[in-house]
Amino acid sequence: MELIFVVVGGAILGLATQFVVPLRHLRGVAVGSAIGAGVAAVVWVALTWLGWPWDGGWIWVAALVASALVPAAVLYVISPRRERADAVLFERLSRPGVVRA
Repeated sequence: MELIFVVVGGAILGLATQFVVPLRHLRGVAVGSAIGAGVAAVVWVALTWLGWPWDGGWIWVAALVASALVPAAVLYVISPRRERADAVLFERLSRPGVVRA
């Protein structure tokens, strides 16, 4: 049951990173939430396997902090890449007669 709560919390924190990281018009709304939920689930299960008690506070802190930091880092990296890729694609498509390798 706690896994469900931590995944929902991770999705909410991932959604919050969508609005904190700039260039949000270049990515989908669900990207941050999906990454946050996945990270929260993986961290929770890994720490449970390592013997951390599921009713302890530190497993919650670790899972939720990771589910906020990892999506922020990923979105911070992929947004400028998407902007550059869009610019390159626009340049290529705006010159239909030019053949490039």
